[in-house]
Amino acid sequence: MKNISPLNFVHKVGKFGDYNKKSENNLLKISEVNGLLIHQITQYKNSNIDMSIIKLDGLNFPSPLKSTSNSNTRILWLGPNNWLVFSSVLNLIKKEKNKFNETNFAITDISHSRTIIELEGSLVNEVLKKGCPLDINSLKDGDCANSIYNEINITIDFISDNPNKVRISGLRSYGESLHYSITDACLEFGYEAI
Repeated sequence: MKNISPLNFVHKVGKFGDYNKKSENNLLKISEVNGLLIHQITQYKNSNIDMSIIKLDGLNFPSPLKSTSNSNTRILWLGPNNWLVFSSVLNLIKKEKNKFNETNFAITDISHSRTIIELEGSLVNEVLKKGCPLDINSLKDGDCANSIYNEINITIDFISDNPNKVRISGLRSYGESLHYSITDACLEFGYEAI
C-alpha cells in the first residue's frame, strides 16, 4: 500500500506568522513526521508474562506516562498494559514477533491511521498550553501523555528539553484540523514549517 502523507495538502514549507526581525533560533519549527511503522501492543489482563524482561529493538517497555527510545524506535506508555511503538525500522514487528504470542498479546498495525506533528523551539510549551489542559510545564524529556488539543484527542511525546521538542500524534481523520489548530497557535510567535 502506498503511504500518502496525512498533511500532504495542508503542510506548506516556509515562514509564517510574526517571524520578521526574529532570529532563526527563536522561531518555532513545525514538521510532519511520516513513513514510520506504528503499532499498538496490548498485553492481555490474564497474561502472566513479565514485561520487564521483554525488549523491543533493545528497549524496555516504559513505565506509566514515560517513553523509551533509541535512534530508530520510540515506545510510549499508552495506558495499563498498552504501548505505542513508533519505528523507522519498518519490519521491526515482523523481526521480533516471536516475543509476543497471541495468547498474551494483541498487536495492531496503525501506521496509516495517525498524523504526527513535531514542534521544536523554546516556545513549544506556550503553544501546547493554548489548546491542552495538562500542566505542560511539569512534563519533561521522556514523558508522554494522552490528552486533547482544542477538543482533538492526541498523544504528546516529550522528546527533548534542550531544545524543547515534542511530537503530537492524533487520528489521521483529524490531522488537518490538528495541523490548523497548532499552526494557528504558533502564529503570534512566528514559525518555520519544514
